[in-house]
Amino acid sequence: LRDYQQANIKYLSGWNQWKRTSSKSWRKVLKDIKESLSYLQLWRHDIHSIEGKFGTGIQSYFSFLRFLVLLNFLIFILMFGFVTFPTVISKYGIFNSSFAKISPKNTDSLCTVYTPSGNKGLVYFYTYLKDLLTGTGFLETTSLFYGYYEIDAALLRGVRYNFPLAYLLTTFAYLALSLVWIIKRSVSGFKQSLVHDEDQFQSYCNKVFAGWDFCITDLNAARLKHRSLQYELQTDLEEERIKRKIADRTMKEKLRIYSLRIFLNIIVLAVLLGCFYSIYKATAFSQEKSNVSIRRDLRTDSINNTDFQTNLLVQYLPSMVITLANFVAPQIFSILIRFEDYSPAFEIKLTLLRCVFVRLANIGVLLFSLWSQIHCANDNCKACGYNYELYPCWESAVGQEMYKLLIFDFMIILAVTLFMDFPRMLLVTHCSWKLVQWCGLQEFGISDNVLEIIYGQTICWIGTFFSPLLPAIATIKYFIIFYVKKISLIHTRKPPGRPIRASSSNFFFLVVLLIGLVLAFIPLGISIAHIPSSKACGPFRNFNTSWAVVPHTILEFPTGLQMVLNGIASEAFAVPFFMVVCLIMFYFIALAGAHKRVVEQLREQLVMVRFDPLSFL
Repeated sequence: LRDYQQANIKYLSGWNQWKRTSSKSWRKVLKDIKESLSYLQLWRHDIHSIEGKFGTGIQSYFSFLRFLVLLNFLIFILMFGFVTFPTVISKYGIFNSSFAKISPKNTDSLCTVYTPSGNKGLVYFYTYLKDLLTGTGFLETTSLFYGYYEIDAALLRGVRYNFPLAYLLTTFAYLALSLVWIIKRSVSGFKQSLVHDEDQFQSYCNKVFAGWDFCITDLNAARLKHRSLQYELQTDLEEERIKRKIADRTMKEKLRIYSLRIFLNIIVLAVLLGCFYSIYKATAFSQEKSNVSIRRDLRTDSINNTDFQTNLLVQYLPSMVITLANFVAPQIFSILIRFEDYSPAFEIKLTLLRCVFVRLANIGVLLFSLWSQIHCANDNCKACGYNYELYPCWESAVGQEMYKLLIFDFMIILAVTLFMDFPRMLLVTHCSWKLVQWCGLQEFGISDNVLEIIYGQTICWIGTFFSPLLPAIATIKYFIIFYVKKISLIHTRKPPGRPIRASSSNFFFLVVLLIGLVLAFIPLGISIAHIPSSKACGPFRNFNTSWAVVPHTILEFPTGLQMVLNGIASEAFAVPFFMVVCLIMFYFIALAGAHKRVVEQLREQLVMVRFDPLSFL
């Protein structure tokens, strides 16, 4: 083959030979640069060590955690560079900068009153601790929350920086960055999942002849991998048995199992409604009591230890109820799924989907309960369009709830590791009781841990608009969680007895993360386009909604450019564009179907070649 390639090169022209040589040299340079940069990769040695000891399944979780650290760090750079930094330098006059602040016009004076619950006079230590945990007090007036950003324009050496527009576009930018990066990483996982989508015979051959993970160097991990392959083969046989059992069911058996599934799904629906109602009532109670407490603190300028404990519990009540729902509901689902008589693979997928729905829907219910109080329909909302008495700066209030959820989730993760995993490890190690040894160490659940951090990431995506520095907190949180989970994996937990393949797990993690991002679009879209913006704080106080800054900015463009943009936004452009996109989509769907048929034909030919090699000569 090499002689054939050299013979072909001789017949190429000088220009083509130079292009070929340059292309090879450039590819080699890029490969060397890529290899050099890989040594600078975050946690490279730690992740390779985990992969070698515990296999690629657990390694995929830590790689996914590293991805979220980098993603949140980039989001923080975006928000700090285009939102926080211009505000800080213009407020303090750094680099000869200044700012413009325009008071809202044609607005009731009651709507512009905002007195943050800052600390005054002698302040006790536990008051600072409460403020740090709840985002109130001294934190409410910092750049962490939306209410701090009150400038309308930053002026730097004569250049005008449209801050409200920059705030909105930066929000769209971090959402677009997250979407593009997740899709880009999902493509490789999707390709691998297509490769593994084979018939049973090929699946059996791959498991027997190519299923071993040669990255494993630890004896216990090797035994685990051996049991994993054995379990996969047993699972395949079990699924084939269940398929045959389903095919042999009588009409009476089908009616019984379908009736049982309907009944169990009604129970699942009742559990979900119970969780949602509890979160709704807890949020309403917490907001009502918190506002009463804030008014009392403003009158007295002091707080005693008992009030501190009560206020902290009241303000964290929604977070505690959500955490309890996230713990109880999956336990109920795992019990009910055993009676629904599904295949093992579908049983795992359905349970995970229910758990994902519970975690993400709980955030939605929390926001809905907040919005129902913010965007009310009584007389309190007529003057400003929102409940200005309870929420003079409602964006900061939503940011505080997201901040508390993120902090409480982090505290729960640390508490489970310190006060549950470590004592259990000590009992198993030093106690010889049969019951203790039968319980053993808890397994390191890959899917559960992934859902845990996806839940936190969805909170971060939603909360960044209301708390621009929240990605920095999320970055620090996931950075610490990496080491906590690593220590927990090595010392306090055992690898899962039923590990999942790394390729399928990576793709599943990203799909669930994509679902969380899409669900984050909904509350952000409602907040930006539907709910009136606060008139007492924030960069959008001069606009009816946050989105109103876009048409206001377009009106400042030249007439020709306005006509082009209005034409793009009109139905005359949208309908043909939608039709063209649909045609392109149908073309690629048909192309994918044709490729799938070709692949199936090639597989059939390979089978035929195996039995009759001379037929293709």
